[in-house]
Amino acid sequence: MALYLIGDVQGCDDALQRLLDHIGFSPSRDQLVLLGDLVNRGPDSAGVLRRVQRLGGAARSLLGNHDLHLLGVAHGARKSGRKDTLDGILDAPDRDGLIDWLRHQSMALHQTIGGRDLLMVHAGVLPQWSVGQTLVLAAEVEAVLRGPTLGEFVRTMYGNEPAQWSDALTGHARLRAIVNGLTRLRLCTADGVMDFETKDSADAPPAGFMPWFDVPDRRAASATIAFGHWSTLGWIARPDLISTDTGCVWGGCLSAARIGDTLDAIEHVEVRCDQAQKPG
Repeated sequence: MALYLIGDVQGCDDALQRLLDHIGFSPSRDQLVLLGDLVNRGPDSAGVLRRVQRLGGAARSLLGNHDLHLLGVAHGARKSGRKDTLDGILDAPDRDGLIDWLRHQSMALHQTIGGRDLLMVHAGVLPQWSVGQTLVLAAEVEAVLRGPTLGEFVRTMYGNEPAQWSDALTGHARLRAIVNGLTRLRLCTADGVMDFETKDSADAPPAGFMPWFDVPDRRAASATIAFGHWSTLGWIARPDLISTDTGCVWGGCLSAARIGDTLDAIEHVEVRCDQAQKPG
């Protein structure tokens, strides 16, 4: 039995099928976690959702910013953008089932492997958040996504403020800060002020900012955190970090991290992808 973590698929269903074939994934034996952004920009987002659905309990998925964008568009809170490729879902005969399945996916997941914490998110974990608090905050958003006020929530979900977490936040501002931390975070200051403008490499951040995982004394540093979202960062595997987005939709690779009985040896498996869109 192995646990596989797969980075941003973004509608590249052919690449997902080839990667699952390459690793010999068996739903009766193995477990799969997709780390968010299952949809958008690639050619067959509906195919990705249907493929993951067919895997049943062998597959779990996180919600990324593109997945939440789809929920916003589907509920009339957002318009599709010029680069969006969501019509295959929005016009599908099984649209309602696909959207309903997506809204019931997770914002964060946790597993203990070999006595160590593996925390899985789409983008990042703010330095003020412990593993336990991250899961509690994720559950707050999940409850709204799965509840009767989803349509109202997605209308207030967007925006860059508040840019810094506080336990005193309430209402829409609190939920928006959680969503931004879990699905959009790349850079922040030492005290957790988030930057949403920089999307390139981590090599030259704005003054005072750094990759969220390099913040000194962040509360979740004892866990291994697996995430996607940051394609220019590429593949990283270190004791506290697994970065899995290797730019499939841009013509890079679709990557999987294979995890066995411990977190000490992470195997990187990848397949090359056809370019669906050009960066920029």
